[in-house]
Amino acid sequence: MTNESAQSIVLGDVEVIRIVEWQGPFAPARTLVPDAGAEVWKDNEEWLAPDHWAPDEDSAVMALQSWVLRSGGRTVLVDTGVGAGRERPGSPHFHHRTDDLPGWLERAGIRPEDVDVVVNTHLHADHVGWNTRDAGGAWVPTFPNARYLVPAADDFHFGPDNGYGGGLHADDRLVHEDSVAPVHRAGLVDLWDGAHRIDDHLVLESAPGHTPGSAVLRLASGTDRAVFVGDLLHSPVQILDPGRASCFCLDPRGASATRRRVLERAADTRELVVPAHFGGSGAAEVRRQGTGFAVAGWATYPGE
Repeated sequence: MTNESAQSIVLGDVEVIRIVEWQGPFAPARTLVPDAGAEVWKDNEEWLAPDHWAPDEDSAVMALQSWVLRSGGRTVLVDTGVGAGRERPGSPHFHHRTDDLPGWLERAGIRPEDVDVVVNTHLHADHVGWNTRDAGGAWVPTFPNARYLVPAADDFHFGPDNGYGGGLHADDRLVHEDSVAPVHRAGLVDLWDGAHRIDDHLVLESAPGHTPGSAVLRLASGTDRAVFVGDLLHSPVQILDPGRASCFCLDPRGASATRRRVLERAADTRELVVPAHFGGSGAAEVRRQGTGFAVAGWATYPGE
């Protein structure tokens, strides 16, 4: 699925706009979530398919998407996708893509210069790509008037001081050089750790495990609550059992502990859980069930 029109909902005084670049089968289900056996997917096929699992291919269905929050008179962009024309030889899904996030944003009424804040929940390739754009062979900030909020722990881990992720992935150096370093050079990066308040409604909190600096963004306005969890969740099967880490988690045990903590709060306070890559409506309500959790409902958008 490509983004034909933006979907939006209003939570309290905050408008939430969903921009989907791509959605479809992404990876073998048990490769993505190694601890979720075949029976987990099959037993939950009725609600996992087709938005989160393609049974015929046994493939996890995922979305590449960004979220725009209009809050307190400012425009906040959460994660910036893969970018276009990037050298990502270790990631076939991300190599030399030709997506146009700025164009889709403009069709939703958001020009690049209108964005006041860019949130990178972490510094993996598919969350920072449109931080920059190609300007005649040089990478420059896509959103020239924005402050880019970057987790300090990830900036260190994936930056040159820590050898671009300790040399674990060849693409890490490329990602930092074309999508993070140019924004540093432009003086637009604000590093943060622990917690960072954006405005009266939005607060960033550290949620390590997937990466050292992984973050969640909490929204609280009126009686409405939401938590944008980045890659803390790749598939709903991780909601059923938070102990199931994805294959992309650098610290699987730490990610599982953080995931359980975030889901407990979401269930107890009725926060809408908004992962970076869920297909379907892209967001879920959760409730406690046994030692894990269950999906209590999916987000709905006006007109659906």
